[in-house]
Amino acid sequence: MPAQSESDTNSGTRRDDWNRGHPDTLVERDAAVYLHQAVSTPVLTGIVGAEGVHLVGSDGTRYLDFHGNSAHQLGYGHPRIIAALTEQLQALPFVPRRFTSAVSVEFAEKLLSVAPAGLDRMLMTTGGSDAVEVALKLARAKTGRFKTVSFWEAFHGAGFGAASVGGEQLFRTGPIGPLLTGTEHVPPIGCYRDRFGAGHRFDQPHTESCGRTLAELIDYTLRVQGDVAALVAEPMRAVPEMAAPGFWRAVRRSCDDTGTVLVFDEIPTGLGRTGRLWSSSHEGTVPDILVVGKGLGGGAMPVAAVLATDEFDVGADWAFGHYTHEKNPLMARAGLTTLQVIEEEGLVENSARLGAVALSRGRELASRYDSIGDVRGRGLMIGLELVSRDDGRTPDNDLAEAVLYAALRRGLSFKTTMGNVLTLSPALVITDEQLDEAFGILEDAFAEVS
Repeated sequence: MPAQSESDTNSGTRRDDWNRGHPDTLVERDAAVYLHQAVSTPVLTGIVGAEGVHLVGSDGTRYLDFHGNSAHQLGYGHPRIIAALTEQLQALPFVPRRFTSAVSVEFAEKLLSVAPAGLDRMLMTTGGSDAVEVALKLARAKTGRFKTVSFWEAFHGAGFGAASVGGEQLFRTGPIGPLLTGTEHVPPIGCYRDRFGAGHRFDQPHTESCGRTLAELIDYTLRVQGDVAALVAEPMRAVPEMAAPGFWRAVRRSCDDTGTVLVFDEIPTGLGRTGRLWSSSHEGTVPDILVVGKGLGGGAMPVAAVLATDEFDVGADWAFGHYTHEKNPLMARAGLTTLQVIEEEGLVENSARLGAVALSRGRELASRYDSIGDVRGRGLMIGLELVSRDDGRTPDNDLAEAVLYAALRRGLSFKTTMGNVLTLSPALVITDEQLDEAFGILEDAFAEVS
């Protein structure tokens, strides 16, 4: 089973050392009242301010936030988001479920207008996990089937349905089982850790042959089962990890041939994060259902949505997403303004341009440190995979944690995904100078721990 992502960052000797060096009564109060859980509580530090690409700690430290839970496409406190939400709060903060509002409809129209071709229905939810579960219900209702195929190591949310199709050990094991039946899994996408022998690094060519065996395994699984409702996948994993060229087109054909619904989860990777508005557009593949969230709320509101083709409008007699806030005008205003800012301020283009710079800087760093086994990503989601110097392949979680804390002390926060991948995902509003500052900190961190 895969490693637990970030599981060591809220426990262990380095966290103890951090706590001694950064005493914080707010952290102690938080730990006394919140339920504890891995990767969440106890927390690292208190935050007293957030602006642009920075978080401000309770001790005054300013952190360049290259984590943001992938919800900070616009950074923090974007003036257009603040103004729009303030105005909406005063005009119409809420409508009960049986009603709608002008902004609720306008948001839906805008989101569908920029969605991949053919996705022309949507439902708003307050979180990505809920949206994934709506997608599962739609796929079941449309096909009359209940089985799913998804990927080990994937994350689709923490609800029972979302965790069942997810593949991260941290969210599937322990006392919460059993999970949903009929949730089959296959190995994850990605060329560097290809489970079938490809194993290509960033400095080696990636061809269709890299993903052929996995595509054939999926095709076989869908055909031999014959009754799979949906294949649920991240078109680009937020590790990050990309599929081999042509992989998703092959999977799309297999889904079409077997009547399987293709569901793409773009909650962490959509809305410009990868240098295109939708990460699936890199693959030339349009899903039947697309799920989006996190950054859709402009770093201020919980907003998610499930988008589907018109043929999935099959729930008139049922309640697949019967949520209190499904037409919430405040959420809709946040989503609408977010889409407008991304478009009008050229944030997709900024992501593509600075993403290329970040990828180059990461690979230059890898040329000097053999503990960096792979550097990969698209747009402003870049991953540096740290490995043992002995064989150049074994994940080095301890080194990744050491680099993380060395960077935190210097004012840079990022995510350690799957335990050994430094995942860098700054706000799309970041400048050249801020990106340069972050890589300067990262280089100092590597120099310290090496």
